[in-house]
Amino acid sequence: MKDTKTLFQHGTLALLVPGLFDGTIKMDDFMKHGDTGIGTGEGLDGELIVVDGTPYQIDGSGNVNELDSSFTLPFGNLHFADYKPFKQLSDLDFAKFPETILSAGGLENVFFSVKLHGTFKTMKTRSVYKQSKPYPTLAQCASKQHVFDGEDKSGTVIAYYAPQLFNGAAVGGFHSHFLADDHSQGGHILDFTGFTGDVELQVFDNLDQSLPTNNAEFKNHDFSKDDIEAAIKESE
Repeated sequence: MKDTKTLFQHGTLALLVPGLFDGTIKMDDFMKHGDTGIGTGEGLDGELIVVDGTPYQIDGSGNVNELDSSFTLPFGNLHFADYKPFKQLSDLDFAKFPETILSAGGLENVFFSVKLHGTFKTMKTRSVYKQSKPYPTLAQCASKQHVFDGEDKSGTVIAYYAPQLFNGAAVGGFHSHFLADDHSQGGHILDFTGFTGDVELQVFDNLDQSLPTNNAEFKNHDFSKDDIEAAIKESE
């Protein structure tokens, strides 16, 4: 029986901040933990989204590529989808997205996922090209991101919310990726306007946190020297 009450996370957002981009879990092992999710590839190789059991990469050029089992990730969230209807919305903008969800009450201190499916008047996403060693920092990569603008897009948003207490382990607040139905656009969401469609919600009772304990750089890194909060804010 699929565990729909647990959010699986491999790696942490904090390890990306100083540039610990080694892939430490293979896609086939990652996919044992769910059928819906987001993440990034080794070397910060694009933005990942998993929809209906299929993992996709939006690469630095904006191409949407289906991934094979050998692809590796330094970070990702995954769960088995059991979304419940939340509400139908019209003309929602990204700036109002957080308060629209949290206004339901009782959600600020729990982990949950939001799924949007419908049409967007505009959609702005980003991705980055794969980095090579010695890896740059997350902030340096964010400054070189490639931005993609779309109009009148139909597609799916997969977003995860983590309480602020967990900022660093995850993104405190919302972390959202997009995939167009026709695969013409995707990536990490920077902005959208005019969403009309269905919103679904799935609350988790448990967080299954997997750490790359076989990676020497991770085990020996001094995170006290990193401004994790500022780096995550800049990159988001």
